[in-house]
Amino acid sequence: MKRMRKMILLAALLMTPSAFAKGKSDTWSFKADYIEACSCHLFCPCYFNTSPEGAHHCEFNMSVKVAEGHFGDTNLAGAKMWLSGDLGGDFSQGDTKSVVITFDPGVSAKQQEGLKFVLGKIYPVKWKAVAVDTAPVTWEVTGENAHAKLGTGQGEITLKGVKDSTGKQSVLQNVAYFGAQKNTGFRLAKSEHHYKGHGHDYTYKDKNGFLIHIESEGKIESK
Repeated sequence: MKRMRKMILLAALLMTPSAFAKGKSDTWSFKADYIEACSCHLFCPCYFNTSPEGAHHCEFNMSVKVAEGHFGDTNLAGAKMWLSGDLGGDFSQGDTKSVVITFDPGVSAKQQEGLKFVLGKIYPVKWKAVAVDTAPVTWEVTGENAHAKLGTGQGEITLKGVKDSTGKQSVLQNVAYFGAQKNTGFRLAKSEHHYKGHGHDYTYKDKNGFLIHIESEGKIESK
């Protein structure tokens, strides 16, 4: 009887790790912090409409740092990336122009695969062109202000937080961030930013900007 109990206990111990791995291998999660800016005035109308300010383009820069996350068994925590491009004139009708995804050199091939999948969930639009690049991403937030750089001059974002009458940063609450399931609010800022590469070349001052933390999770659909 004692031997049987030991065998059952051993079998349970052996089964537990594999069962856990199986449960996690078909899920993904993403908790990330953004330094974001675009060509619209504060606040960008793309979050309330299907077309940007002026109804022709919305050129953007997003510096992203993953706080926690996984794609199957791949840990995404600490990964940094940069998104640049143009949302186009009416992204509800497939008029999204192009996006460039630049991964920091420290992001592994498996992490890149997972992050590309996650980005498709956060931004459920069809891009006419998608490019992938690699360059160092620096990321810094100090209070209500932020600064991020891409490579050796390819891109840069500087945010100066907008404050309310009490001196606290203005925060826009209860507004969805594209396809993300949760966010902690848009911490509003005025931006200065630029990007050059893959057919893009733009520079903007005194435009829309914000800091935000977003969260999403789900199942990895089988192909």
